[in-house]
Amino acid sequence: MEKRQILDRMISEGFIPLIRSASALEAFEIADAIRNGGASFLEITMTVPGAIEVVKELTLKFKDEFIVGAGTVLDPETGRAAILAGAQFLVSPTVNLDLISLAHRYSILVIPGAMTPTEILAAWNAGADLVKVFPAGQLGGPEYVKAVRGPLPQVLLMPSGGVNIENAGDYIRAGAAAVAVGGELTDKTAVKERAFHIITEKTRAFLRETREARAR
Repeated sequence: MEKRQILDRMISEGFIPLIRSASALEAFEIADAIRNGGASFLEITMTVPGAIEVVKELTLKFKDEFIVGAGTVLDPETGRAAILAGAQFLVSPTVNLDLISLAHRYSILVIPGAMTPTEILAAWNAGADLVKVFPAGQLGGPEYVKAVRGPLPQVLLMPSGGVNIENAGDYIRAGAAAVAVGGELTDKTAVKERAFHIITEKTRAFLRETREARAR
């Protein structure tokens, strides 16, 4: 799938599940639960043990069902390894200009993270496809996104950190292009008790919230 098609689909769906797990095996089990919930995207953070191999295996296993990306990418070296493993988008908690340049070189979607309007605009001007607003909850939630969108309506924002089922739709209505969700989706208790159906149900709920908010 071409970069523009991936971006359009990401905005249309509005929901990016991300996995931070204690092991590669947990990551595969969580990914399967998310797939059963109907999500099209999956972000594997580089904090997962063996994350590059996880990206590679998920890309091969679910190439017709998931668009797999790499998250918590802090440098271009890690970004390149993730791309070669099959990642179709890169997400970072910070603005790394070399990482943005690398993504452009490979025609890969890149989503750097930023907090302030200055950082957000710097990331956008450097060529970000979306800008991850992180940590969104601590910055003021949907109201912060709405405030930033006022002077910067051209910037596509993806809030992350503190996004939950109760406020996911509010973020979309505030002007977010999509939301990224980790801990509120991949419930540690559910994983520990192997109640993966809970993650599947939450995935469906997040998709419903973002789609209904987009339709209004």
